Amino acid sequence: MMLRTDPFREFDRLTREAFGASHGTSARPVIMPMDAWRDGDTFHIELDIPGVTPENIDLDVENNVVTVKAERPTADHGESSLAAERPRGTFSRQLVLGDNLDTGKITASYDAGVLRLSIPVAESAKPRKIEITSRGSEPTAINP
Repeated sequence: MMLRTDPFREFDRLTREAFGASHGTSARPVIMPMDAWRDGDTFHIELDIPGVTPENIDLDVENNVVTVKAERPTADHGESSLAAERPRGTFSRQLVLGDNLDTGKITASYDAGVLRLSIPVAESAKPRKIEITSRGSEPTAINP
């Protein structure tokens, strides 16, 4: 009898084992989908973190790196659990910011499962006019 092997199924099985998927659910990386844009002198970032309370979100900034950590507690439905597809546990995302942003003035809000960050452009990075001065209106002679 000839057995057929599916390399993709085997790869999927190995991935589930490596990432610790249990109870027959498929393993997939837990991500926080993000939108980011600039509006004038402010950068805006929105991260989707549904099912997490604000108390279970940590937001840290160090050396222009913003780290968002969130925890979605495990649900214990006991023996009556029929499906467990929503990712649980602790997950994080890091955003590397440029030097042109003022990380000391980041503001954050959380509503309806969306974490919103506002990061102003640093004053030193904003365009500015430079005044040009001259020593006078008399021409200067150049000696050979």
